[in-house]
This record gives sequence, C-alpha cells and structure tokens, in this order.
Amino acid sequence: MKRICVLPGDGIGPEVIECAVRVLHAASDSLDFVHADIGNAAFKSRGQYLPSETLGLMRSCDSCLFGAVTTPKDPDYNSPVLQFRKELDLYANVRPVRSLVLTRGRKPIDVVIVRENSEGMYTQNEVFDDKGVTTLRRVTRKASERIVRFAVDYALSNNRKKITCVHKSNVLKASDGLFASIFWEQLALTHGVIVADEALVDSAALRLVTDPGSFDVIVTLNLYGDILSDVAAGVAGGLGFAPSANIGDKHSVFEPVHGSAPDIAGKGVANPTAAILAGAMMLKHMGMVDVAEKIEMAVQAFYTAGHLTVDLGGRHGSSSLTEHVIEIIEGRVTT
Repeated sequence: MKRICVLPGDGIGPEVIECAVRVLHAASDSLDFVHADIGNAAFKSRGQYLPSETLGLMRSCDSCLFGAVTTPKDPDYNSPVLQFRKELDLYANVRPVRSLVLTRGRKPIDVVIVRENSEGMYTQNEVFDDKGVTTLRRVTRKASERIVRFAVDYALSNNRKKITCVHKSNVLKASDGLFASIFWEQLALTHGVIVADEALVDSAALRLVTDPGSFDVIVTLNLYGDILSDVAAGVAGGLGFAPSANIGDKHSVFEPVHGSAPDIAGKGVANPTAAILAGAMMLKHMGMVDVAEKIEMAVQAFYTAGHLTVDLGGRHGSSSLTEHVIEIIEGRVTT
C-alpha cells in the first residue's frame, strides 16, 4: 500500500485534485490517501501557508499530489511551493507536454522539459537600494551536474532519442556558460548513446511554437524551464494539459502546471486532465507503471473519441471528464 499526501490548495486546486484522486481510486486499490492543508486555506486555519504538520506529513508519505495555491497581495508572503521544494530538496522539475487533441493551426508536440528546481532566479535573493532592486541569481556546479545527469537518465530510461540544453550564454557568459559547459561534460560521459544539442532560450521558445518536433527532452535552468513549459502547454492546447513532477532523491510532489485560477473556481469547468496525468506520473515514479499507463490511455481515449473540455470549446467540465475516464478504466465503455 502506497501512502499519498493530498494537498488540494486554493482556487481550482481542490476541484482538479478531487478528480485525480477519484481516477486513482478507480485504477488501483493499493493507494492510501491522507489530506493536508496548504496555501490560503492553511493560513486561515493555522496562520501558516505551509504548516509544519503538513511538511511533516509530506516527508512521511511515499509521494504527494498537489493542486495549486493563490499568491496573496502580502509583501511578507513566503511561497509554500518554493518552500517545500527547498525543504524536501526537490531539485528536478519534470514537465512533459504532449498533444492529446490536434488543434487547427498548431503542430503536434511531444516534449519533456527538465528544469533545475533549486536555484537560478528563484532563490528570491533580492537586494534593495535607493535606486531599485538587484536580484542575485545563483548557478552552481553541483546543481547543474545533478540536473543534467537527471535529464540524461530520464531520457535514456524513457526511450527518448535527443536532449537539448537551453540557456542564454551569449549574454550570461559566466552563469549560463557554466551550465552549458557542464551539460557537454556530462554528455561526453554517455559516449554518444544519445543525440545532444543546445539552443538559446529565445530561439527555443520560437521553435517550440513553429517546430516542436525538433525537441525531445529539454534540460534548462529554473526560470527558463518555467516559461518554456507554459509555451509548450499552449501548443498542446493550454495549461490544462500539462502535468509536472518535483523530484528529489528521497521525496516527490506531483502537480498540474496551471495555477489556482480563482476566477473559475467552483464553476465545475476547470480541466482536470493535467491533475489526472500528474497522478499517473506519480504512480510511474513509485513503480506502478501498468496502472499509470492504464490512466494515460483512458485520458487519451476520452479525447480520441472526440470529446472536448470547456477550455477547448467543448461541453465537458471537471466531473464529466472524470466520469468518462473512470468508465473507460473500469471497462464500462470502450471510448
């Protein structure tokens, strides 16, 4: 029995995570779910956005499934997402984006973005003076080496054929230059078993839209990966199709890429696809590959049958999509 910490969060987080948990329940009886507060709900009840009890539960479980949080207008706000990534040393952010629906005017995409998750611009180290703010950006050899190794291992274990290092070393010669040089050092150790190249981040953003098939696995720095994964999700149909994983050597947290979208919270129209696929990613990470693939195939079958969610102009909301996916998993319908 695998124990999962469920962190619904704010906005549409509770809605899409409930859908994901329902699908996981239908696919396997080997999962035990425990719930914990995070975000504004936690602050209202406990005075903390990431209570120590929640963090302790995250540490004790086999993995975590997280929804989203809303960032308040509070100058003293400390993001619980950045906090749990740091506390649990979740140094690898993995964001697979694949077209489930062919959209007119958009080329199909199947790319995995592996993002360094612990430093770069997201250290939040900002220095104020009388003229403005200076953000101190951190790139280290240790973090660069381990994220490149992670990306290479991911590519090889998932039968991916190519890996691209994305950076901006033509401008940030020292920091991005270090990352790029470490990429080639690590790739040399693979003795050519995987094709490798590099691209500047602005060029990569353009190519994700115009020629997404030129990418397979992308490894990049923190801020670049955050932006590029949204670009890729847009090509696939929107953020409702983009799951992600935060992975460390001991702990893991899986989540949809999208935010809390408070404007549509409670309306039943949020697309739970990303949350459901994040649950499938979690199962794969825990070794439950067959169950994960059953979920993925059911989601694909839903869209292949011609069904569309509200965000794509269709009629299916959160509950309707979830019911269809569960019916496919349980064999009650074939499409």
